Amino acid sequence: MRWAVAWIVLAGLGAGVAGAEEPEGEARDPGYCAFVRGVGEAESTMLLAPDVFASVGLVNAGEAGGVGGVPLGSPTPRITAGVNYDFVGLYRGLSIRRRAEAECERYRALSALQAAAKRGADVGAEAALAARAQVLEAALPESEQLLASLREDVKEGRATVEELNALQLRLDGLRSLAYETAKERERLAALPRPAERPLSSWLKDFRAADDRVEAEAASLRSASAWKVQVRGGYDELINVQQDVPLFGALTVSYNLGSLWQPSANARAREGRRRALEEDVEGVSQDVARLLRELRSGHLAEEARLREVSVLVSDLEGQLREFQAMETAKVRRYRDYLMLELARLRAEQAWLKTHVAELSRFLGEERP
Repeated sequence: MRWAVAWIVLAGLGAGVAGAEEPEGEARDPGYCAFVRGVGEAESTMLLAPDVFASVGLVNAGEAGGVGGVPLGSPTPRITAGVNYDFVGLYRGLSIRRRAEAECERYRALSALQAAAKRGADVGAEAALAARAQVLEAALPESEQLLASLREDVKEGRATVEELNALQLRLDGLRSLAYETAKERERLAALPRPAERPLSSWLKDFRAADDRVEAEAASLRSASAWKVQVRGGYDELINVQQDVPLFGALTVSYNLGSLWQPSANARAREGRRRALEEDVEGVSQDVARLLRELRSGHLAEEARLREVSVLVSDLEGQLREFQAMETAKVRRYRDYLMLELARLRAEQAWLKTHVAELSRFLGEERP
């Protein structure tokens, strides 16, 4: 029964090593992360656990000798059971799980980049539309009062119908702008919100995660050159006197091909980085196109913002000059200026916020 007890102990040891690395539940992970972690666990479990073996057979138990080196003695039953463990397998198993984590992080960064690319020209529009709506909400009630006052003047003969129609058209332009703003805000509210971080940081994270995946793969390739195995167990020859029917051995081996691996791994890593940038259908190219479009629009909006700011300052100066004048013609012209100023202020608010949001989104990195 000695060999049966030893077998149970060794099998329990192997099960303990395999179970020590089981990860916690990942119910909230994205599906892809759950997939790569599951694959990594399935692969690494085989490397983290030892091999348990057993054999039964017949051997010649006599002493070597005789003519021509033929072994002497009668065949004797032999039972062998034990465990074989490769410590390099422990390193490789943990590396596989680290690679799975890197692939998960790569997926997260890639998903954020793709979501940002799909938004395209909508980047920063939500906050800019809110700023425009705020200006229009404050300007429309006052504009309605101006129109109502002008209607009274027309009834009393102090203003013409043409003046009323002109003011009505300007007010309708503000109403239409407010309607389009509300409609666009509703459309954007139904879309996924953009990443809170600048696009440059997501791009940097994606590149770093992709590089980490290749680094872990290179580490696995390098580790395959080594073997550090411990083999031991129970070995009994039936009906043969043995003081201690146990055995053990340590084996270390190294494949000389590993001497040429570092340069090859370095070329593979650099090639992967270049392939990521050169893939015409890859996310890097999509992000590069998006950044070019956004930067071009950003420069154009900055120029327009400067122009609108000059116009707003000019109209505000004119309104201050007309404040003290009380003639009917001056009041009509002042009303037109107030509506035009409201439209320009709404455009200025949109441009100022959109330019700021684009600056935050673009960050400082250029792909």
